Amino acid sequence: MSETRNPYYTGPISDHFDGTVFFNPEGEAPLGFRELMRWQFSGGRARWPKTVPSPFPQALPDDHVDGDGLRVTMVGHATLLIQVAGLNILTDPVWSPRTSPFSFAGPKRVVAPGIAFHDLPPIDIVLVTHNHYDHLDLATLKRLHEEHGPHIITPLGNDTIIHRVLPDAKISDMDWGEQVSFWDGVTIDCEPCHHWSARSARDRRMALWAAFVISTPAGKIYHIGDTGFHDGINYKAAAEKHGTFRLANLPIGAYEPRWFMKAQHQNPQEAVEGMRLCNACYAAGHHFGTVQLTDEGMEEPVRALEVALKDVRMAPERFRALRAGEVFDVPIV
Repeated sequence: MSETRNPYYTGPISDHFDGTVFFNPEGEAPLGFRELMRWQFSGGRARWPKTVPSPFPQALPDDHVDGDGLRVTMVGHATLLIQVAGLNILTDPVWSPRTSPFSFAGPKRVVAPGIAFHDLPPIDIVLVTHNHYDHLDLATLKRLHEEHGPHIITPLGNDTIIHRVLPDAKISDMDWGEQVSFWDGVTIDCEPCHHWSARSARDRRMALWAAFVISTPAGKIYHIGDTGFHDGINYKAAAEKHGTFRLANLPIGAYEPRWFMKAQHQNPQEAVEGMRLCNACYAAGHHFGTVQLTDEGMEEPVRALEVALKDVRMAPERFRALRAGEVFDVPIV
């Protein structure tokens, strides 16, 4: 057990927590500073444009989607508006111009949000999958809390980070395997994914990361913010536990170079295989084309996804790489 103090979470030792840090069972820890510097000075990064218009106009969402409807609207990167069973759910909301601890430096979005903040419908639930800055944006969470007062659901330890800024926010902190229930038969399960966490160099893996399963009368949704493929272990486990998914929201970007990113970010080919392993009828691709985090070109994830789908003879409409402002009405299955 490490002697370093965890500032976010104190709890019992488990198969993914050693008393101080969280880890991926039978998995890989993130590479260290030496490997980071090797990557940063390798010179392999593609050049992205400074700004790009989305091919879709900013969306104007309905207040609610009821009945058998399931609608996903892309805001950008890992921020999705999921409308189902009368609920409005935001994932990893980021409206800030940068995904960084600094307002003046760090990865900057090149595409405007696909929904203007003032056009959001009433937000009931916010899912925060982990604490990296491109997923946990405190400035956006503060705006959402002030204007919508949503129920925030997040893995262990991230509640401490959020409560420091929003002490009166309603937050459910969850461990892998736990479930929270809402009205009309809606539940949210916290499930494993292969990733890590950090807000600085001194808190690596001290808050948990997770995927979520949203079970509704209109079907089940498997949402992953970030993950390495990890031999498909977590995809198989999700299928064994939850059965078939109407929709899987899967990351498809920020994966190059593979020697550095493989354990934490799956590529499009792996995302397609993950979709098949978890028994998802449809998939929405995200985590690409908004902020440059890694080496691949801005359009490369979309091209690679097209190739991966052709390789397994899957219809392209079953796995859509969503652009900012794009609306996906998921077919009934």
